[in-house]
This record gives sequence, structure tokens and C-alpha cells, in this order.
Amino acid sequence: MSTSHAQRLNERLQTRRARIGVIGLGYVGLPLAVEFARSGLSVIGFDLDARKVTEVQAGRSYIPDVATEDVARLRAAGLLEATTDFSLVSTLDTVNICVPTPLRKTKDPDLSYIVSAVESIAPRLKPGMLIVLESTTYPGTTQEVLQPILERDGLRAGVDFFLAFSPERVDPGNVTFSTRNVPKVVGGLTPICTAMARALYSTAIEKVVTVSSPQVAEMVKLLENTFRAVNIGLVNEIALMCDTLGIDVWEVVEAAKTKPFGYMPFYPGPGLGGHCIPIDPFYLSWKAKQSGFESRFIELAGCVNASMPHAVVTKITDALNTQQKAVNGAHVLIAGIAYKKDIDDVRESPSIDVMGLLHAKGARVSYTDPHVPRLAGDHWAGRTDLTSLELTPAALATVDCVAILTDHRALDYDALLTAPLVVDTRNAVRRPHPNLFRLGAPSSHAEEMVELAEV
Repeated sequence: MSTSHAQRLNERLQTRRARIGVIGLGYVGLPLAVEFARSGLSVIGFDLDARKVTEVQAGRSYIPDVATEDVARLRAAGLLEATTDFSLVSTLDTVNICVPTPLRKTKDPDLSYIVSAVESIAPRLKPGMLIVLESTTYPGTTQEVLQPILERDGLRAGVDFFLAFSPERVDPGNVTFSTRNVPKVVGGLTPICTAMARALYSTAIEKVVTVSSPQVAEMVKLLENTFRAVNIGLVNEIALMCDTLGIDVWEVVEAAKTKPFGYMPFYPGPGLGGHCIPIDPFYLSWKAKQSGFESRFIELAGCVNASMPHAVVTKITDALNTQQKAVNGAHVLIAGIAYKKDIDDVRESPSIDVMGLLHAKGARVSYTDPHVPRLAGDHWAGRTDLTSLELTPAALATVDCVAILTDHRALDYDALLTAPLVVDTRNAVRRPHPNLFRLGAPSSHAEEMVELAEV
């Protein structure tokens, strides 16, 4: 039976008559839906957020990496639509699940979004349908969570329908690598499930890499992001060490990366942010604990990275002390609150943590970010709505210290340097200045640089 289902689905994909569904129209789902539609497939995007649905239906993009022109063109061609009506799942040939997988406060995986999505699919599942989970999760989720729900009414995965996992590999703001040209890893429940998932992605993605099972594909994603988290934790610890030893960590990294083998540069910063790197290692360590394995290395890196906002506040405190100012009552301007440069996403941003810590110490906190015009009060510990400060001379005259936490290219660093103090956690200001203090470099280093430049 699975062979005939596979032949029919493959034929519909190849002739572009298949109907594709994408559940979750965020940073992962919308770019994926657009790529499928661009390849000539008819795509329906599902989301509970009526605002997103309205924007897509109007031919507009709310994701920086997706051009509004593309959405408008695909809408006009009848290849892309969005809806909150999950009953339309019954009309589909394939469904990709691209919903969030956050952590609970106890650092346990929160699969409620995945379960909700699968529960909406299960009563509408039909023979020959392909279901692919893309949401990052722990190894075993596809078989332990999705399969039992989908098989509840008698259809069997690998026989009556196809089930696979394919980790998302989105890097917001990356102008070189997009959904289309990043290789897609796919692991199906059975070989024919893998083949069907490969057939789906091959319609829109340049290269598809198959692995032997969903568990391997799930582990691939966790390895990729744990690799980054551990190496960032290492360089963050080196930065704190350099601070103590009076060495410039940025100079160290620049020199080290000239080695053409055996080294890959990572850079320190105020902490980890985004929807993947701060979260995924905890999915892995949580799953390991279920098997009695203690992932000490991963958790240690997590502790180092989580401590970085506190180290930044200490650096700001030390900078203020050089001018006989206290944190309590000081006006600290945070430059950049997105979790990485040149995007508008503040999820898990260390800037938000730094703002909260400063607020708790009595500082008056404001921010400037060309990509985030407003910050709602429920997004940070201050509980007050904030708007991005325009970098006028009058506004900067009220600031005691500027903390550069996200190195957006659009920030006016010359204007920021007119502040009495600047704490740079990203090495964004690459020239000597008497008011400059940098993470990973001794506090007196800026003054020494000026003296050397004048010799």
C-alpha cells in the first residue's frame, strides 16, 4: 500500500499538483512556504496569529528575509495563501510543522505547540499524506510524540502515511545562505518516508541530505547549535579571563584565526539570544538525563553564557566608577536590543537581561535600535513600554553611559561616542577612544591605545 501512495505523491510533487501545508508562519515557516510556492507548488500557511495571516493575504511580508515583492507575486499567482482555518488540512498532500519549541522555566522542553499542531492534523489525516516536523526538539520526539497521535485512528506511519523529521536551519539576517541554498537534512520513519520527504524538499531546496532515522535528524540540529553554544561559552570565558589578565581578547581572536587549520573563530558577547542556540543544548541535556547521562560539558557552557549579562553589568559599573558615578540613578542607553546584528528579533536577547539587571540596580534604562522601534513592557523586567531613542545631541547629552550590545550596521557609532562613557561588548568600535571600555579587554586599555596612537 505504501508503494502506491508513494508513487501517487511523488507524481503530484513532480507535476506540481500537490498541495503543501506549512503550520507556523514565523521565521522558519514563512520562508519555507515562499520557497515551495516559488517552485510552482500550491501552498497554504496556517497560523493562529490573525495578524500574520492578514499580512500574507494582503501580499505583504513581516519577515526581513522574505521580500514583500515575492509574497505579493506568489499571492497574485494563486500559489500562496494563509489561513487560521485548520480544517483545510484535509485538502493537503503534505504538511510541514514549523512551530516554536520553547523551554519551561524549569528548563524542560515545552512541546505544547507541537502537540497542538499534530492534534489539528490527526483528525484530518488521510492515506498518502506526508507529515514532516521541522521544529527543533529532543531525539525521539517524532516517534514518541507525533507517531502515536497520528496513528490514533488506525492509519499506520510508513504504511498508510509518511512521517519524517527535517531540522530547520534558518539564520535570520544572513544574506548569503537562505532556505533554498542551505542543505536540508531529512530522516524518515522508514526508507520510503525518507524518500517522500526528500521528494518534497527537492522541489524547492538545492541539496537534500538523507539520514537513517528521525532520531539522527533530530540529533543533527542539536549538535549544530550545541557546538555553537559550547564554543561561544569557551570564548566568553576566555574574554573574562583576558579582562583579568589585562589582555585584549579581540586581538587574540583575530590573531588566532590566521591559523588555516584546526581553529574556527568564535566571538565573545553579552550572552546568547534567539530561538535556537540558548535553548537547544538544554533539549539535549534534558533528553540525556532521561537516560541517566549527565552532560556536564554542555551545562557548564550554558552557565558561562548565562552569566555574561551579569559580567556586562559589572563592566558598566566599573566604567561608571571611573567617573565617580553609581549605577543607581545613572542613565544607561542600550545600543541594540535584537539578539543579533541587523535583525528585529528580541527573543532570548541578552540585551533584555542586561536591561533588567540595570533596572534592578536603580539605573534609568533606555535603548536605541534601528530595527526595533518599540519594546513592550511585558518583554522586559522594567514593565514599561519603551521606544527607540533617536540619537540626537540633545538626547545623548542626558546619557551617562552607552552599552553596545548588538552591533547593527545601521547604528551611528560616531554619535554614540559622544557619550561620556561607552561600553562595547561586540568590538563594534574598532578605533581608540578615551571614553571606550570593551568587554574582554582591561579597562585602561582604551586610554593606552590613545596614548600609543599619539606617539
